This record gives sequence, structure tokens and C-alpha cells, in this order.
Amino acid sequence: MKHYLEKIRRGQPINYEAFLRKLPADIRRKHRDIFRPEKVSGNGWVVHILVPSVFAELEQSSAAPVSRAHAAEQGDSHRHGTGHSFLLVYRKGLASDRPDTVVVSESGVDCGFPLKSSAMVIENEENFFEYRRMLAFASACENASLGLENCDVVLGGGNRITRRACMAWLNRYQRVYCAFDYDAGGLQMFATLAGYLGEKASFVYPGDLERWLPKFRKAPANTERFTRAIQLAEDLGFSSLATAFRETGKFMEQEMILDD
Repeated sequence: MKHYLEKIRRGQPINYEAFLRKLPADIRRKHRDIFRPEKVSGNGWVVHILVPSVFAELEQSSAAPVSRAHAAEQGDSHRHGTGHSFLLVYRKGLASDRPDTVVVSESGVDCGFPLKSSAMVIENEENFFEYRRMLAFASACENASLGLENCDVVLGGGNRITRRACMAWLNRYQRVYCAFDYDAGGLQMFATLAGYLGEKASFVYPGDLERWLPKFRKAPANTERFTRAIQLAEDLGFSSLATAFRETGKFMEQEMILDD
């Protein structure tokens, strides 16, 4: 919402239909009384503000909250990250198949074990609990020998791992292997991590994707997301992955690795 409002304020064109879907229901119902859109291109509309007071209220409600409590006052506490993150980690020396826990915050880290030289971050829970198979898969992809002897295994939990405090903790490792979905979300997560960790970060995927093409079965939510995935793959230097997207027209979720 904030992105659209900023462009409207600057007189820049927006996708007006997408903007309407972001509006609160009561304002969306009377949008014709509040805005006057002027088409300037296929999907581009310059939006004129007819009721400045309502627009100002939208700007205020879309302002980034300064705390979780502030976000709750705005009606959605999820708009602000929590002060702490809990990361599950498989490591050598555990007494059972129950993973260890690391507590990460901006002020410090509570980690009750020494870090190995490498870490592998796994996006999804099912693959995390199959960490032995994922370590074997990553070893084949990376031409390395990865095991709990030299590599801790971390559950990424979606975008949780891209919180700044979590990335700062990951930066303590010499190498971070990223096992994410082969889609726009997975590539964006990796791009964020790589932007912080630099060359320490490595995206885990097979060098030869030909035999994996039948496992690309997840239909993109929309064309924009599909185009975004191709662009990210190319920008990150993963040309074979971009080719796989084009050839199949689909993404691959990492659970398909366990089906191999």
C-alpha cells in the first residue's frame, strides 16, 4: 500500500486495479468519490486525489510501525517483526532427533553450542527434518562432503532467516548453503542473504537440471511472479535455472527432492 500511495503522491502511474485490492473495504466501495484515475498506458493510471483528508489517513495507516505494539494499534501486529527469533538447528552431538534452539535478537544471540565451519539453511520443515538426505543432496550439488561433522543445519522458516539479526548470526559461519524452493520466493530469499553474506552464501541446486524438469510442477501465482523468478535467476547467474523456468513454465518446491 505504501508503495502505491507514494507513487500517487508523486503523480506517477500505478496499476489502479491492484491498488484498489489493497484498500480497506469501506474506502474501496466509494473509491470513485475519493480518486479519479486517468489512464496513461496499458496498466498505468495516474491517480488524482479528490478527498485529501482520506488520502492522508491512508498514508498515516500505511506508515511503517516502530514497534510490534504500534503495529497492533494500527490493526495488524504482523506488520512489524518480533524482537526475537527462534531458530531450530540440527547439529552434531544431539541426544535425539529433536533439534537444538538458538535465540536471536538485535542485542545478542543465545547459542549453547560451538558453530561448525558451515551451515545449511533449509526453507521448509519437511526437508529440515530429512536433514540427512538434504545434506547428501547438497553435497552432490556443491561437490562437497557435508555432514553434521562440519555443517549445522538450520530451519529457515520462510523469511524468518532474512531478519537482520539472523543474518548477522549466519555471518559467523565461513560458508552458508541455502536450500530453498526454486521459485521467486526462494530466489528472493537467497538474494537477500547473499546481499548480506556476500560470497559466503551459496544457492543449492543441481548443475544439470535436465532430469529434474519433470519435478517442476508448481504453477506460478501470476505472470509477474514468474517473470520475476526468471529475472532473479539471470541476475544471480543461475542461467540453467532460468532456462528450466522457461521450458516448464513452472517452479519446483524443495519437497520434490525427497520424492527423488
